[in-house]
Amino acid sequence: MFQNAFTRRGALQTLTTGLGGIAMTALTEERALAAKTGPLAAKQPHFAPRAKNVIYLSMRGAPSHVDTFDYKPQLTKDSGKPGKYGGRDLMGSPFEFNQHGESGLWISELFPNVAQHADDLCLINSMHGDSSNHQPAVTAMHTGSVNFIRPSMGAWALYGLGTENTNVPGYVVLGGGQKGDYSSAFLPAYYQATMIGGDNPTAGPPRVPNIRNTKMDADAQRKQLDFVQWLNRNQLERDVHSPETEGMIQSTELAYHMQTSMPELLDYESETPDTLESYGIGGESESFGKHCLLARRMVERGVRFVEIVHGNWDHHDKLKENLTQTCGETDGPIAALLQDLKDRDMLKDTLILWGGEFGRTATGEGDGRGHNSRGFTTWMAGGGAKGGMRYGATDEHGNEAVENKMHIHDWHATIMHLLGLNHKKLTYRYAGRDFRLTDVHGNVAQDIVA
Repeated sequence: MFQNAFTRRGALQTLTTGLGGIAMTALTEERALAAKTGPLAAKQPHFAPRAKNVIYLSMRGAPSHVDTFDYKPQLTKDSGKPGKYGGRDLMGSPFEFNQHGESGLWISELFPNVAQHADDLCLINSMHGDSSNHQPAVTAMHTGSVNFIRPSMGAWALYGLGTENTNVPGYVVLGGGQKGDYSSAFLPAYYQATMIGGDNPTAGPPRVPNIRNTKMDADAQRKQLDFVQWLNRNQLERDVHSPETEGMIQSTELAYHMQTSMPELLDYESETPDTLESYGIGGESESFGKHCLLARRMVERGVRFVEIVHGNWDHHDKLKENLTQTCGETDGPIAALLQDLKDRDMLKDTLILWGGEFGRTATGEGDGRGHNSRGFTTWMAGGGAKGGMRYGATDEHGNEAVENKMHIHDWHATIMHLLGLNHKKLTYRYAGRDFRLTDVHGNVAQDIVA
């Protein structure tokens, strides 16, 4: 006797399985589409970029420009005479300067390794800002504002260009610092920096805490996350506009992928012994060196903006001793980073920025120097910046910028230009007005564009 095996229970089970498969396919397609079109996906710049990525070497505490990259022989000749500001006497640099490379750039003996790359450097000797207090000046260098928390230039770069690898953060800070300097402020939260590691020289590769789910494997997490993201997107459709929900969608998706991508990225110990040695890993420069190496690994994998923070540049006393030590900690790793990028044909696409929040006085403060925002030095390398040139100048003693003066707003405008972004068009509507990194200021220094 024939018996029908297709029971009602079996039909329901089969139907449920089919619907689940359809739903899973839809979620997979949705994920793929989000990776290509989401807010962190790579975007077209305003015009052809010279740089694809940025590595910002942030020297917190304000390096003395007249002892490093701004050669002032007249300051040495006039040492001991009354200075222009502060009622103190001028203090010549205790360090020798020499010309380097075919360009003949004058660079202090404090940077013998960086000096070997003189023909790649664009020394900007005419920087000036609006504050000689550390934190407001640091905030201005990052956000263009000394008074308010605004999106940092890393957040603006990520907002304007997206990232080339949605499995890792698009904006990373190595070495600590004030979180407000790296925030997205009124930009959506997914444009803010991911801060990784401190500056402990004895530590191994930095780790991202709590990145592993100890209760679920990757497949189970993916199923759970797909369901949660489906709920989040439904909520977003109902709200029409919700930066908080958008941020949650992006951050949870990124966190899932970081479980596999970040451990490999941060494992600098997989590099060759020669590479590790060149960056000073295993020696006195290990802390800063490992961050420089990680920065190279990050831009190599598509991270848009990496900042490396190095402190201890606030030399009010024992200038010769303390500045020698601080420069010694950074000189070798910076030179290794420049050479490594060149060897990999990456320097042309990677803009390197070096500098602090202001400079130091030409006058002495005991055996150190005071704060000076009227004139100081930063430099650029790679990423479309002209190498082997000096842009702008301070006066004969290094007191203030007097030639081709570059305000912080101009610096930001030029960085955005090298990334293919028009700083006047890179805006975000907030509180009834269009905001931008450069506020209502800023001019691109076309003379330094290669």
